[in-house]
Amino acid sequence: MPRTSERGGPRTRARILEVANRLFVERGYEAVTVSEIAREAGVSSVTVFNHFPRKEDLFLDRATDAADLLRSAVRDRAPGVDALESLRDLSFRLLDARHPLSGLADASAPFFQTVANSPALVSHARTIAAELQQELAEELNDDPAFTGDGTLLAAFFLAGYSTVLTETARHRIAGTPTKTVLKTHRTRLNHLFTALRDGLP
Repeated sequence: MPRTSERGGPRTRARILEVANRLFVERGYEAVTVSEIAREAGVSSVTVFNHFPRKEDLFLDRATDAADLLRSAVRDRAPGVDALESLRDLSFRLLDARHPLSGLADASAPFFQTVANSPALVSHARTIAAELQQELAEELNDDPAFTGDGTLLAAFFLAGYSTVLTETARHRIAGTPTKTVLKTHRTRLNHLFTALRDGLP
């Protein structure tokens, strides 16, 4: 039976996410239904959809976090720090913390493998990237302290960061040693921001 307090609270959301992620990794995204997730989490399917409007959101659940970080990089940067430098600082902070959005967290390998095996998740990841690009572009273009072309910078940054992340995902899936993955990720980020600042050689 669903619990009486099932509809609200971060605990319910966290429990649903934990169950969904475990089942998706164990059995594959397409093989798991929302009803199964709800039953194992002790809630109703309606409650699952109250927290996660789409099934894909149960696995790719960090879009809001990513958008918040990008907004903060633009809005909250210190005086004298330009937007590109702030985005660089954000990218390296995620790397150093081995944040899930860097692709370097301990659980990244099974996560990336599950996404790679699911056309629905791959498609949704691309949709999220496009939405983040649009949000960053709007933030930059609305910022009076930014004098460049926000649409272009957002496009170049998101495309570049996605490329770095995709390469890191390949290494994680292949079982490349963590030390090597970290070094390669850092090197590629440096190349990305050098290209964004100075252009390609």
